[in-house]
Amino acid sequence: MARTMRIRRSPVRRAGESAYGLLLVGRNVLLIGVVLLLMTAGVWSSWNTAQHVMLTKGRERGTVTIARCDAETCTGSFAPAGGGGTERPKVSIDKSVTHKTGERLLVAVKPGTDEVVRTGWAGILYAWVPFAGALLLSALVLAGGLRMRRTAWVVGLLGVVQLGVTFVLL
Repeated sequence: MARTMRIRRSPVRRAGESAYGLLLVGRNVLLIGVVLLLMTAGVWSSWNTAQHVMLTKGRERGTVTIARCDAETCTGSFAPAGGGGTERPKVSIDKSVTHKTGERLLVAVKPGTDEVVRTGWAGILYAWVPFAGALLLSALVLAGGLRMRRTAWVVGLLGVVQLGVTFVLL
C-alpha cells in the first residue's frame, strides 16, 4: 500500500504563490495586448494606402509618366486607361515607388486628390510595408516577453520576406 505524503504550506506562502502566478498571468495578458496593438496599428496604417491599391473597381486607373522628382515625391502626367477618368497634367506619387524620370507606372488615383498610388503586386506589397514592420516588432515582443520563440521566428520571417519581396519588386 503506497502512502502519499502531503506537504502543508503556510497560508502566507500559498498567498505569495498565488500573487506571483497572478503577476505572471497579468504580464502575459499585457504583452499579448501589446502584440495585438502593434498588429492593429500596422493594419490600420497600411489600409490607408492599400484600399486604393487593392479595391480599384470604380476608381480612376491609368498610367503616370514621371517628369521630375523632389526629395520625397515625384510628379508627372496621368493618362487614364480604358477611357474612364480624365487626363491630368500633374499628379504626385511617393518617390520610393519610382526609380527614374521617364518611367511609366500603372497607378490608381486617390479619390478627391491629385495623388496616385502604384497598382499591381509591387503596389500591394508596398502598401503593406507598415504591417511588415509591425510583424517584426511583434516578433521581438513574442520572443523576448512571452518566450514564444518559434512563433516569433515565423512572424519575424514573414515580415522579413514581405519587406524583401517588396524591395525586389520596386
